[in-house]
Amino acid sequence: MLKRCSQFVFTLCLLLSASAFARGLPEFTDLIADNSPAVVKINSVEHRQTSRRNLPPQYRQDIPDIFRHLLEPPQQRPVASLGSGFIISGDGYIVTNNHVVDGADQVTVTLTDRREFDAKVIGTDVSSDLALIKIDAEDLPHLKWGNSDDLKVGEWVVAIGSPFGLDYSASAGIVSAMGRSIPNESRENYVPFIQTDVAINPGNSGGPLFNMDGRVVGINSQIYTRSGGSIGLSFAIPASLAQDVIAQLKEKGRVDRGWLGVGIQDVDLNMAKAMGLKKPHGALVAQVESGAPADQAGIVAGDIITRFDGHKILEQGDLPHIVGRTSPGSEVSVDLMRKGEHKTVSVTVGTLPSDDTEMGQASSAGPASNVGGRLGLVVGEIPDALKQRWGVDSGVLVKDVVPGKPGAKAGLRGGDIIAQLGFEKVGDLKDYRKVVKDLPDNELLPIRFFRAGQPTFRTIEIDKK
Repeated sequence: MLKRCSQFVFTLCLLLSASAFARGLPEFTDLIADNSPAVVKINSVEHRQTSRRNLPPQYRQDIPDIFRHLLEPPQQRPVASLGSGFIISGDGYIVTNNHVVDGADQVTVTLTDRREFDAKVIGTDVSSDLALIKIDAEDLPHLKWGNSDDLKVGEWVVAIGSPFGLDYSASAGIVSAMGRSIPNESRENYVPFIQTDVAINPGNSGGPLFNMDGRVVGINSQIYTRSGGSIGLSFAIPASLAQDVIAQLKEKGRVDRGWLGVGIQDVDLNMAKAMGLKKPHGALVAQVESGAPADQAGIVAGDIITRFDGHKILEQGDLPHIVGRTSPGSEVSVDLMRKGEHKTVSVTVGTLPSDDTEMGQASSAGPASNVGGRLGLVVGEIPDALKQRWGVDSGVLVKDVVPGKPGAKAGLRGGDIIAQLGFEKVGDLKDYRKVVKDLPDNELLPIRFFRAGQPTFRTIEIDKK
């Protein structure tokens, strides 16, 4: 009797545990049923011209018939792409990814009731990978935005889209991380992506990411994959950023972003010690563009920006995210560390130039030498041709690096241009010799230099005399 009772209690416990576990899982059915009608499938077609070789008439007669089609005039070849989107207003405005409609000559939108519409592209934004399109329809079901800033890691989210053309497929997962910095092909970094483990595949691009309230908190944009399909690393554009971009596209067909005019890099442990920080954080200013908002506000190379307009800057990727979302013309406060001291400056945010270009590349050069001094560096004046090429007007050129010496340990190479040692600017050879002579021993110090046209900060420690 006792044995039977124990078995009964054990079975009852298992059933109760399973029931409790089931009650703890989210229910997606109503969310998906209520919101699927506002999710659309997008087909775009771009007509690309095929290239043909054009031989002189006297040679055509020698071409075998089987190859004569290669000599025909160029033709238009349609290239199709597939994506998703979602309706944000009853009069037919639809949000999707820029890469879904980029370059398209024809965009077709299919609704859940199988109606098809030709869509007009209202505006696109490459930097955020967002696009706004419109169809000629009324009284359409549409989605509401949620607050992506309230998302927490571990929170359940749902995606609806057309992966591999499989219409209106739903998938669920959790938020894996927030604020992921992933530069695009142009090395721009204006989107703090939401990372999830939701199954996102080709065709989901541009589709909505929902919170459990059925509000859109993200736009599915890209995945990390080695197979072409989902491996649990997907990234969505936050709704808080998307709403501003979409509003600007609707109003003026373009997006104006805030601009500071600095080149930045991360702060590592050694740099933090050298700059007087208790721990690594902030964005280290490696370069300030002449005449830019940062320059006018008095920000200089070597400053570490720790807070911008009240927002903490934990790593360098945080700064472009926040500056880009700041309205041009706004006056904001910037907290920074300079030579181990806290400072606050006021800056009027500019407008990011639309023709912003990347810095070029240079090759290292310079004859070798056997003398290196305290730093183990052979330096010389910068040739005028190199100054003009890279737009530098001060510093010294590294001609050779002695192995095992402080310069080599800091990672300097021939061709680098040293612009700052410690907290002192290096204008020419005379400055360099004076600064090196006065540098303290056995202390981590910042060193700023240009390599291949790119400004860089590192730390250097001088050998004991």
